Amino acid sequence: MCSTSDITPSLLERGGVRLLLQNVKEASRILAQVDDTRRNLLLEHLADAISANQQLLLEANRKDLEQMDAKDPLYDRLLLTSERLQGIASDMRHVVSLPSPLGIITKERTLENGLYLRRVSVPFGVIGVIYEARPNVSFDVFSLCFKSGNACILKGSRNAQYSNEAIVSLIHQTLQADGLPVDVVALMPSTHEATAELLNAVGYVDLCIPRGGKNLIKFVRDNARVPVIETGAGVVHAYFDKDGDLQKGMAIINNAKTRRVSVCNALDCLLVHKDRVGDLPALLAPMKDRVCMHQPKEGEPFDWDREWMSYDLSIRVVDSLDEALLHIQAHGSGHSECIITENDEAALRFQREVDAACVYVNAPTSFTDGGQFGLGAEIGISTQKLGPRGPMALEEMTTYKWLINGNGQTRK
Repeated sequence: MCSTSDITPSLLERGGVRLLLQNVKEASRILAQVDDTRRNLLLEHLADAISANQQLLLEANRKDLEQMDAKDPLYDRLLLTSERLQGIASDMRHVVSLPSPLGIITKERTLENGLYLRRVSVPFGVIGVIYEARPNVSFDVFSLCFKSGNACILKGSRNAQYSNEAIVSLIHQTLQADGLPVDVVALMPSTHEATAELLNAVGYVDLCIPRGGKNLIKFVRDNARVPVIETGAGVVHAYFDKDGDLQKGMAIINNAKTRRVSVCNALDCLLVHKDRVGDLPALLAPMKDRVCMHQPKEGEPFDWDREWMSYDLSIRVVDSLDEALLHIQAHGSGHSECIITENDEAALRFQREVDAACVYVNAPTSFTDGGQFGLGAEIGISTQKLGPRGPMALEEMTTYKWLINGNGQTRK
């Protein structure tokens, strides 16, 4: 078993953030030469190490939890348990089982002049991830980045400092034991200054991914000089249509809201067709003792853009599918939306017109997850349209380059 005294000295202590960036960049070049078999073996060893070092990880996590109010919406995201650690190790083994996303020829052709062209998937190089109180993200990001040939720089929040330090220490020890460079993953200090350094690391960081609330994402988008993919913030709706099945609706709404209230795919606002208002008590019955309902009176000001991350739920009665679509257009975040209906035409229209990464018919938004989609773990849920959209996993951690073979051709 490792201990906190075994933590590999941080790159920051060895010469500052600039040296950290340089070392990770250099490690990314070495990682590009490591084959998939060796990368998979490392991840298998790390999954074993997670299981063998649960007590150390849970003790570090306990120190973080002691500094947070248990009523804080982020508390559940911060919490590690034996069961959750087992799930993390299982997800890592699933990542191992997936085919490598590298070296895949996505286009190829031979031109009239004889030039042979191939478009081949390759790693980005160095991926920086900024995230809030979610220490599981440290493992998820590393496993997906490492499998896809990318080095990674982790920038967690102060709330998860002890947890992240213990996690990165365990990763470093496993890398060292396997004869691989520890600098393929680095943990930045949990300060605002470190965030600024990461966002301005032009030439060192190839891609930055913020994973957290809308304030974090807005800050990264507004201040980054390196490329950014937006993820995370979810104002999620479920629309119970006039032709919705009551039993399906009860199960779907309850699961979408209460499975884990702190995650980004949790239900924030329930829209109910006016013809089904009489069914509202039954729809809410499975969670009535846990969830606080917010149904403002007509004309009363209300924040429909709120991502609750708690046992609170906004409720609005709408006159039609049209009004539901307009509400989602005005207040949705492009994350996940669902309709509960037995009307095929309404379902088709909802999926066609709702502008979100994941649009469900008769299924809860709680399924928006890389693991549930069969992708292994996930880096995050992209809510933007340029580049990846929805759960981001191995394939989304690659870019491509063109390979051109000739035989002395010259251009006229």
